[in-house]
Amino acid sequence: MSQITTSPDDSGAVDPNLPPDPSRRFWVASACAVGGAAGVATAVPFVSSFAPSEKARAAGAPVEVDVSNIAPGNMITVEWRGKPVWIMHRTDAQLAGLKTHENELADPQSDRPGFTPEFAKNEYRSREPELFVCVGICTHLGCSPSPAFEPGPQPGLPSDWAGGFFCPCHGSYFDLAGRVYSNKPAPDNLEVPPYIFSADGSHITIGVDENNKA
Repeated sequence: MSQITTSPDDSGAVDPNLPPDPSRRFWVASACAVGGAAGVATAVPFVSSFAPSEKARAAGAPVEVDVSNIAPGNMITVEWRGKPVWIMHRTDAQLAGLKTHENELADPQSDRPGFTPEFAKNEYRSREPELFVCVGICTHLGCSPSPAFEPGPQPGLPSDWAGGFFCPCHGSYFDLAGRVYSNKPAPDNLEVPPYIFSADGSHITIGVDENNKA
């Protein structure tokens, strides 16, 4: 089973003037946004890996992922139905930061239909607070946002930035629960796919939940 591993690179930059070509989704996502845009860069390590088999990808079958070794503050990327899915282990500080900026979000309670399953309609948008799972595609025109996990003032981000994801194509940004900030091009929060945990909590299966059976 092949795996691609990348590390954050402060020198990597994405041209914000690139056209919003949906065909760019996958090669942008596969790099998992190694660098930032407009000076925005990841200051926390993360790992990108594409685990499912070709057969599973082609069939759109559920994908099982081992999440037991994702360290706090790290993120992996897997492929499901041709989409990059991010799985992030949030730290206690990152979870606390989710409560500091709800008044700046377009849909803080994830009330809008279509992008948040019932099990994720909570302040963490997840089954377990620490583990966040979402589709890494901007809800505007299909670019892949860049991780910008480091909190604090940074070029192109709010002065009270609590960490999240920045889309270099048109300037939308999302918090660490995938919730979009107000007055940005992206109309909705990042999509949370169906998923369930294994009995021991060491794995998740993407593509299956109470309403989506394997």
